[in-house]
Amino acid sequence: MSNNKRIFVEKRGIFDVESPKIFDEVKAVVPAVQSVKVYNVYDIFNLNDGEFEKVVNNTFVDPVTDILHTENPAKSIHFGMEFLPGQYDQRADSAQQCIALLTENEKSKVRSGKLIEFEGVSEADLVKIKDLLINKVESQEKDLSILDIPAEETPSKVIIHENFINFNDAELESFYNDHGFALGLDDLKFIQEYFKTEERNPTETELKVLDTYWSDHCRHTTFETELSDIQFEGKFKHTLETIFNDYIEKRKFLGRELKPISLMDLATVCGKYFHKTGNLENLVISDEINACTIQIEAEYDGKKEPWYLLFKNETHNHPTEIEPFGGASTCLGGAIRDPLSGRSFVFQAMRLTGAADVLESVDKTLPGKLPQKTITKQAANGYSSYGNQIGLATTMVSEIYDEGYKAKRMEVGFVTGAVPVDWVRREKPASGDSIIILGGATGRDGVGGASGSSKEQDETSIHTMSSEVQKGNAVEERKIQRLFRNPEVTKLIKKSNDFGAGGVSVAIGEIADSLEVNLDVLPLKYEGLNGTELAISESQERMAVVVDPQDKEKFIKFCEAENIVAVEVAKVTDSGRMQMFWKGDKIVDLSRAFLDTNGCSKSQEVKITHLEEVKEETKAFTAENFLNILKDKNVASQKGLLEMFDSSIGATTVAMPLGGKYQQTLMEGSVQTLPILGAKDIKTVSLASWGFDAEISKQNSLLGSSYAVVESVAKIVAMGGDYKNIRLSFQEYFEKLGQNPEKWGKPLASLLGAYDAQINLGLAAIGGKDSMSGTYQDLNVPPTLISFACANGDKENIISPELKNAGNKLYFFNHVAQESGLPNYDALKEVFEFIFENIKAGKIVSVKTVKEGGLAVALAKMSFGNRLGAEINADENVLLAKNIGSLIIEAKEELSAVNLQLIGKVVDDEILSINNFKFQISNLESSFTGTFENLFPTVEKEKITVEIDAKHNSVNPRNIIIKKHGIAQPKVFAPVFPGTNCEYDTLNAFQKEGAVVSSLPLININHQLLDESIDAWVEEIRTSQILAFSGGFSAGDEPDGSAKFIVNVLKNEKMKNAVHELLDRDGMIIGICNGFQALVKSGLLPYGRIKDLDENSPTLAHNAIRRHISQMVTVKVVNDESPWLKGMKDQTFTIPISHGEGRFMASEEEIRKLYENGQIATQYIDLDGNIAHGMPFNPNNSLFGIEGITSPCGKIYGRMGHPERFAEGLMKNIPTANYHNIFKNGVEYFK
Repeated sequence: MSNNKRIFVEKRGIFDVESPKIFDEVKAVVPAVQSVKVYNVYDIFNLNDGEFEKVVNNTFVDPVTDILHTENPAKSIHFGMEFLPGQYDQRADSAQQCIALLTENEKSKVRSGKLIEFEGVSEADLVKIKDLLINKVESQEKDLSILDIPAEETPSKVIIHENFINFNDAELESFYNDHGFALGLDDLKFIQEYFKTEERNPTETELKVLDTYWSDHCRHTTFETELSDIQFEGKFKHTLETIFNDYIEKRKFLGRELKPISLMDLATVCGKYFHKTGNLENLVISDEINACTIQIEAEYDGKKEPWYLLFKNETHNHPTEIEPFGGASTCLGGAIRDPLSGRSFVFQAMRLTGAADVLESVDKTLPGKLPQKTITKQAANGYSSYGNQIGLATTMVSEIYDEGYKAKRMEVGFVTGAVPVDWVRREKPASGDSIIILGGATGRDGVGGASGSSKEQDETSIHTMSSEVQKGNAVEERKIQRLFRNPEVTKLIKKSNDFGAGGVSVAIGEIADSLEVNLDVLPLKYEGLNGTELAISESQERMAVVVDPQDKEKFIKFCEAENIVAVEVAKVTDSGRMQMFWKGDKIVDLSRAFLDTNGCSKSQEVKITHLEEVKEETKAFTAENFLNILKDKNVASQKGLLEMFDSSIGATTVAMPLGGKYQQTLMEGSVQTLPILGAKDIKTVSLASWGFDAEISKQNSLLGSSYAVVESVAKIVAMGGDYKNIRLSFQEYFEKLGQNPEKWGKPLASLLGAYDAQINLGLAAIGGKDSMSGTYQDLNVPPTLISFACANGDKENIISPELKNAGNKLYFFNHVAQESGLPNYDALKEVFEFIFENIKAGKIVSVKTVKEGGLAVALAKMSFGNRLGAEINADENVLLAKNIGSLIIEAKEELSAVNLQLIGKVVDDEILSINNFKFQISNLESSFTGTFENLFPTVEKEKITVEIDAKHNSVNPRNIIIKKHGIAQPKVFAPVFPGTNCEYDTLNAFQKEGAVVSSLPLININHQLLDESIDAWVEEIRTSQILAFSGGFSAGDEPDGSAKFIVNVLKNEKMKNAVHELLDRDGMIIGICNGFQALVKSGLLPYGRIKDLDENSPTLAHNAIRRHISQMVTVKVVNDESPWLKGMKDQTFTIPISHGEGRFMASEEEIRKLYENGQIATQYIDLDGNIAHGMPFNPNNSLFGIEGITSPCGKIYGRMGHPERFAEGLMKNIPTANYHNIFKNGVEYFK
């Protein structure tokens, strides 16, 4: 056989979840299709026959679920597809790592693809199908007749643009048009003048760097444009003038009269004003351009210490529009990197998106666009995939629907990080300092991301912008998170900057005024990149840090210990210039003074004329209207969407996204405790929320933004936060403004409304992000200003909106706007304070904000969580009215406040009585939950049930031998594989019970380090009593299957012997989620030994619903013949799950054997205590409800649930949440 091979891998019938998915997509476009079959294709290069035999069944083929084909198996019409050269391919990357692990062959290459076979389609149909499935931004059709490694290009020399400084105006304009710059022609003229003073022509790299550095994306050109001749007209003229004049007065107070009036100045002036007047004392100001940062007091374990709380919102509208998976995943990756570069650990996330009609037929897709449902589904997959892999709790996910977002999707991520103050060192870089780049390698993907995001999209974009969108590598960024969670590391860093759009040119270009950059040392994904590409490629998962020269080697060693490649790429100089060198040539040599001009100053006339009185269609309160509003896309349940996002990782989740006994009431925002390592009782929390209404903003962007602020603040209050602690950050997203004064009036009006809200509430926006390219032909996004609110608070005060107890009183705060239509800030502040004080006093137990559908819809949503009813009487005008700022309050006792109306009470039947209309909660819920069921399902299409007669107690007692070890502090070792992300939670759970804990990352940068790493792990296992396999996504659950990488490590002879020796000396093993997958796929479960499997072995397969699931489940201990479960038989525990492959599958015969052997340890149960066989109680459709099993000896236990993520005071909105403390049992076994 050749050293180059192509194999095709088919999933066996029941395990094939991808083919039915593709079938459903294709059926919508080609109704004639009868069947679809998907095969994974692997092209494997530089691997001899012996090596291939060693890896094929461990890396590419799972003998339980897969069938191997060495020839094309397709018998009917078909085609192949693959990623474009240069796009990151996680499947191929993970396969190469597995090969290197098993064979020591570091020269092998893998390319992955798909073969898709169809029945019932014609050649003409096939063209439509290819258009549907192949997004040319990221993928291409695969030529199945060719098996070659794509040739590596020889990098082209960086050219000098000869005669550039001598171009006349016409020649310069022609040059400008030919090169597709994002900057303006006036900027190019300015550049020409600069190079005349330098007496030379620019290199292509210098022009690309300037185009990137001065792009709207990087330098906020639109927001920094000077606004001149500002005119206000129409009904709101007086209101606008009053607010604007107040802004001018604040500028005078701050001494900013001589600075240009701009959108940026207006967006930031409140923060400056409150800081100067002493009302923003906790704001942290530094040279680093990271995230919004405040200093707070963290309280835990009876002590208090200063911490930084950092938060950041980020958009990836342009890349997500054209390549949804990659664009959305790097939206989150980019958001994380900002607070991460501030040395914080990012632990909390929200996601807010905007789409058009995602339920419309695919044939309504605009030319040059992807279908709305394709964008929204793939973007959700991308963002959730990245967050779930990196290990970030995403506890608020919302999608807004408005036809304007057909112009361009809105994709926004919000994250929060925290770090002890004394971990952070901030110093100005000095000449001679080292600049180190660490993390991912550089590739061609991501070239032009900044300038591309600054341009308006057209019909050709989807075919021409492939290099501008990257696939994220969450596994790599997770390593940087771990690195920066070490204070020994962070205290070496003088300054840090993340790599986002613009790559080296911006990340390193911003970090110091004077630089010499050596592009030759940059780690590369592949050869063939020239100096220009190296200078501007985005390459997501990278960080640049400045360290003292004497700390350079120490820092690089720390990186190596976390399996991170790090090299010194630049030095700080005192030249006043940014210089870049490549292959002996100086390809960039720009003065800092010139770079910092950010190009030509821009000026623009502005006129606000578009503001209307906000009108809402008045609807009578009838049963029909009520049920229809519950079905509305902007009201209906998005449960199937938000369950895709891991909401419990980190053991910081104070409230799950959906609360109540039935997990149906959406939380008002996100609440997490601070991520304090080793802490037992963390009291301080971070609260986050968002506010925005597209309908109001389209009619009146002044009012739209003011109510966005009010909504975000009200949600924090509704969760138990003190509104005075809130700090804001804005996300602006508008159409391409051009030079139209009236278009410029839209963001100006928005920012004036936001300014007015800040001044009147006494709250400041301390950060933000603007995106000004929301135009496609004659379509524009709605004027969008999202208010993100973040506050620190106390865990004890956190409440959730589901109704709590029958007999409680229901109050309504009806927000009545000012005559101008602006919010009544005085009334709002009064009720916000009243609510906070009465939550602290224990009187108020739930609060819900009112929005679409008014009081009636808000009350219905409160009722769904626990299916408690209510009886109310209220003014009919407020029942269905969108009245932002209004609140429903549930109280245990009578409340006395001027603005509150007692409207009714909570009742214990499942009926909502509103002004004598009676509604069964089940009927309301049916309307509420059905809208998106086909797009984001909550119920599996097919359910398999296995039942075993358990009447005669056929379980054999195993008489597990309990030995007395007498070890005061047993040691637990938790290996950290690439992709592991639950190790902190797992080790903390053991540490709380008195164990000594240890973890080490696997280092596979090269084979020598891999061997040393394996030896270190073997030694750790030899000196430990417990081996803990934590949750995560081993190598991203690739290639095509969970835990393959872990299994390959375990089959290493040294590791295999060490694990068996641990068991032989009465050691114990625990595997949770991904760890459970590793135990099952290595043979340790159910067999008790590492062994090869066959097609009859049990496995953990993809969830029946074909997606990731994050929620709470109730499990019952059905057999406690294991040290892990001793004394727990018949007890039930409500715990979080989060996984994509948790469906325990085996033949009925195998399941009966496990049952009779007493190896079935824990099962999913329903509310009545019966074994659950499907959604919602057994969400992965595990056969016989199996959640966890043990080995025959009972010393090995694997399960899908995450008990380590629970602690007292977490998951407060899940009434039955409790702690399954298997960790205490594990530790006490050895004492």
